[in-house]
Amino acid sequence: MALFLPLPAYTLSSGNKVLDLSQPHIMGILNVTPDSFSDGGQFNAIDKAVAHCQEMLEAGATIIDIGGESTRPNADAVDTIEEVQRVVPVVKAIRQHLGDAVWLSIDTSNPAVIETAFEAGADIWNDVRALKREGAVAMAVKLDIPVMLMHMRGEPTTMNHLAQYNNVVSDVIAELAARIDEVTSFGVKRDKIIIDPGFGFAKNYDHHCALLTQLDSLQILGLPMMFGVSRKRFLAEVLANSGVNMIAETKASDRDAVGTAAGLLALQQGASIIRTHNVPMMQQAVALWKQLSTHNQHKA
Repeated sequence: MALFLPLPAYTLSSGNKVLDLSQPHIMGILNVTPDSFSDGGQFNAIDKAVAHCQEMLEAGATIIDIGGESTRPNADAVDTIEEVQRVVPVVKAIRQHLGDAVWLSIDTSNPAVIETAFEAGADIWNDVRALKREGAVAMAVKLDIPVMLMHMRGEPTTMNHLAQYNNVVSDVIAELAARIDEVTSFGVKRDKIIIDPGFGFAKNYDHHCALLTQLDSLQILGLPMMFGVSRKRFLAEVLANSGVNMIAETKASDRDAVGTAAGLLALQQGASIIRTHNVPMMQQAVALWKQLSTHNQHKA
């Protein structure tokens, strides 16, 4: 793996906005749920959500990913009305207080939720189920906004039983390729798609290790990549397997340093968007990557 190569020269458009993905972008996580595994209940109130959004933007985030339904393993489903009530007022408040420049992503699989959020000002659809819910593909075609297609098998309640692969890297590539072909055949524009290898979804420790060391293989799909491993169990397993048991067994935010290191590895392999809970820490890693990339290009 060559280090500090330029990112692939992709751009992303949503309405009148254009995002240059040849530069790295940090996606700050804003969970407005009571039960997310890391920060559930912290930002339910609209004023706290807006304040945290502003903090992440000031720290270096370009995109804010707003989620109203937890997708942790065995998470309970949320009905449409409840999810809309969690997400849409936050979108409206961010637009009112922080303007149109910030890119807002909605972490949902519900077509009705993304439609209502889009009307309120959302820019990107981040769907962990890759548009597999009924009506999702048609909604993506209708809205014509960027959509993140994540690799997962089953549902959060069943995915851990489906983590069986012949070769996890080639299988993830093949399954993502098949899904891309399927949604584009129904009218989703290829230049609106971002891929997500799906860390934390239907994969075990060894699968995660293989994916993280061969992430650049996904560039064969010819699409921009988002990488999200922030605070996930895999990071605790890394620490535990390295003998850092005390840290691994404490709160999820204690995994931020190892998660930031993983994000830097993903950048080195072509991921344009890094999704994180800890924007300031990730911004420091991005700053290092940019400086070394610039140095490497000048030296060449």
